[in-house]
Amino acid sequence: MTASGVVVRFAAEDDVPLLLRLVRELAAFERAPDAVVATEENLRRYGFGPERHFEALIAELNGEPAGAALFHPRFSTWLGRPTLYLEDLYVREGMRGRGVGRALMARLAAVAVARGWGRIDFQVLHWNPARKFYGKLGMEHLEEWLRYGAPEAALRRLAALDRPE
Repeated sequence: MTASGVVVRFAAEDDVPLLLRLVRELAAFERAPDAVVATEENLRRYGFGPERHFEALIAELNGEPAGAALFHPRFSTWLGRPTLYLEDLYVREGMRGRGVGRALMARLAAVAVARGWGRIDFQVLHWNPARKFYGKLGMEHLEEWLRYGAPEAALRRLAALDRPE
């Protein structure tokens, strides 16, 4: 427990419904409420199955779910070792400003340090007021790097070009 009364723990499989609810709340906050197509089955399979693709932390304040962080390792060729990629960090609206985000970030940093991971990487929408919070924690905006990605339709078109010999 932190000085603010926040308890942060690793999520268990029983937390899957809560995790999905928090992911949906985050999507609504990020102005994309219909973008979440993940299901409880997806989260169970990829987070708690035999081949885990993410881990999650749950933050509680006074016994109530207050927020979560979903993360996974990725590899940095420049560092020559894994790093922690923070996929989602969300603090429920009524719980903000009470140390929940700080406790989640501190635990993520502790996980990264304990595992020998070289840094934490994540993305933030340009309008998100949490950017000030991250700055106070010593996180830097790397504006020279631009995010690129291929949505599923583009991914399928590109994969169709692969012609194994």
